[in-house]
Amino acid sequence: MFLFSDIANIFGYVLDWLYNIVGQNYGIAIILFTVLLRVLLLPVTIKQQQSMKKSAKLQVKMREIQFKYKNNPDQMNKEIMELYKKENLSPFSGCLSAILQIIIILSVFWLVSKPLTYMKKIDPNIITSYQNEINEQNNNKGKSSYYEIEIIQKKAEQDENVRINMNFAGLDLSKVPSQNLSDYKVYIIPVLYVISSFLSMKVATNRKNNGNQKTLGDGSKDGAAELDVSEQMNKSMSLITPIMAVSIAFIAPLGLALYWLVSNVLMIAERKLISIYVDSKEDKSNV
Repeated sequence: MFLFSDIANIFGYVLDWLYNIVGQNYGIAIILFTVLLRVLLLPVTIKQQQSMKKSAKLQVKMREIQFKYKNNPDQMNKEIMELYKKENLSPFSGCLSAILQIIIILSVFWLVSKPLTYMKKIDPNIITSYQNEINEQNNNKGKSSYYEIEIIQKKAEQDENVRINMNFAGLDLSKVPSQNLSDYKVYIIPVLYVISSFLSMKVATNRKNNGNQKTLGDGSKDGAAELDVSEQMNKSMSLITPIMAVSIAFIAPLGLALYWLVSNVLMIAERKLISIYVDSKEDKSNV
């Protein structure tokens, strides 16, 4: 919790700076913030894709080791670790990258969910006061899941300090789809986000399958079986990921969905460009 809030606090300074630079447009600020974040993470993304490509090429050697030492697990693990060491590849590189992505996603969620705290740096006592006032007006039905956004919606006219312009291209980025079912506009960004998730997964799956075909192109039965298992896993992920995307986008403010949408689009472009870069670099090294 503290880690996410600390990072969200840092992100808040950046988002507020961008918000003021672009004439106090929250949507454009989120888009620029997403671009800036993806650029800063580019070295990590390149490293991750290089590691994934190198790891795919090690699968044949790893299967040989697993077959050779199938009755000696200790020796098998030792040989596999030696292989990773020889190829200068960490078996945990993918995990570290995934953990970093999760930390960033949750930190951005904190940021977008509580923009008054992390972006505008409003005194907590003022936020609590407004929160209690709104709660009384709602007949003490309980605190909203996104009470700071509710404060922005209801108190911005009387207090300029809590005002954030969340109107973007005719959409209100403060709205939560699950709380505004009758407003068709709240579905635009989530739907685009889901489509981008499909495309992102498709690009990743195609890239992985191409790598597997190059690595397992000997036509062996083991290779075919492994590809079949991989294909089934990819199909399952292709179904699970959009479902998760819909669920999250449905209960989150549109500002968060916009961040994920832009991030997905940039990720698709990154994978294509980095793939070309990695292949080109590999071709030169093989000359």
